[in-house]
Amino acid sequence: MTEIPLFDDSDINRVLCVVAHPDDMEYGGSAAVSKWTDEGKEVAYLLLTRGEAGIRDMSPEEVAPLRAEEQRRACNIVGVDDLEILDFPDGLLEPTHELRRAIARKIREFRPNAVVVTTFDLQVQWGLNHVDHRHAGVATVDAIRDADNPWVFTDLKDEGLEAWKADRLLINGAQPTHAVALTAAHVDRGVRSLEAHKVYLDALSDHPAPKDMIPGITTSGGELAGVDYALPITVVDM
Repeated sequence: MTEIPLFDDSDINRVLCVVAHPDDMEYGGSAAVSKWTDEGKEVAYLLLTRGEAGIRDMSPEEVAPLRAEEQRRACNIVGVDDLEILDFPDGLLEPTHELRRAIARKIREFRPNAVVVTTFDLQVQWGLNHVDHRHAGVATVDAIRDADNPWVFTDLKDEGLEAWKADRLLINGAQPTHAVALTAAHVDRGVRSLEAHKVYLDALSDHPAPKDMIPGITTSGGELAGVDYALPITVVDM
């Protein structure tokens, strides 16, 4: 029995994905991105940190460029050319005015119809959510509103970046309200995009194999929506 409706994304032309770290989009989200780029939608990624503190046995100086390169490979697999990686501190991300301004800048530059984030709940299906994920989500919600307010961060307007309203927030990993229908090809690219983070995943001895994890997420989503594969998401009208 269908429990959640399919998400109608026919009127979306541009999608901005805002996440804390390299690899955060690859936990199901990149499969949906593959669908959108196949359909000719423009998709951009904004990563708030370089993920430099993500591998225990390697120094941040080694890890940051390595993870950036792995993220570029992941983006190439799902058809994303617009990748921007900011330099906020990994593990210490806070929803400051500076972070909100950086996200609002990207929103005004790219002018998306929808913004994608990962869940910012404290308690999630796999345990307690990382502080950077929580703060990235909260800062992005605020930045969507900031980007639409001409009297917030007025220096952006002085630079020629006019206010822009992103109509919808799409949250991956929270209690779903909708599902993005996918094909087997989209799921395969989602798997390969996560596999692109090879050095990072190799450092996590207990991490499930992408070839098991991503089909598991999208098959469960499909069952909720009455299709073979789907990414379950929460849709919030902004």
